[in-house]
Amino acid sequence: MASLHVGNLGEFLREQRRSAQLSLRQLAEAAGVSNPYLSQIERGLRKPSAEILQQIAKALRISAETLYVQAGILEERDADEARDEVSVGAAILADPSINEQQKRALLQIYASFRKENGHLDDPGQASSSRPAQPPRKTEA
Repeated sequence: MASLHVGNLGEFLREQRRSAQLSLRQLAEAAGVSNPYLSQIERGLRKPSAEILQQIAKALRISAETLYVQAGILEERDADEARDEVSVGAAILADPSINEQQKRALLQIYASFRKENGHLDDPGQASSSRPAQPPRKTEA
């Protein structure tokens, strides 16, 4: 299988995992992905989705936007602009003291306040230039 050249994502993930003193198996378990899949990401053989990157970031206790930049999903110049809105969503998603239903409710409230104040882009949804958060399942 040929490398997909997803920036330096695989190398970056490996460095972060080693810095966190986690084995590949431990990180895979903490992120909720399979050990072989994580290994393929680290070797540059697979390009993970924004949702998988969010799970890995949470397990490594680093910001998801850092991984988005490394993966080429988010441009570095957009990262600074998106940092505040992304960090709010990331903080909500990373908080272990609230359950998934509460997290969804908080993200919806935050998005409605932003919309009310004239920010039409929903930080919980992907925009054309950058995903603020991994896609969520919502009912129409």
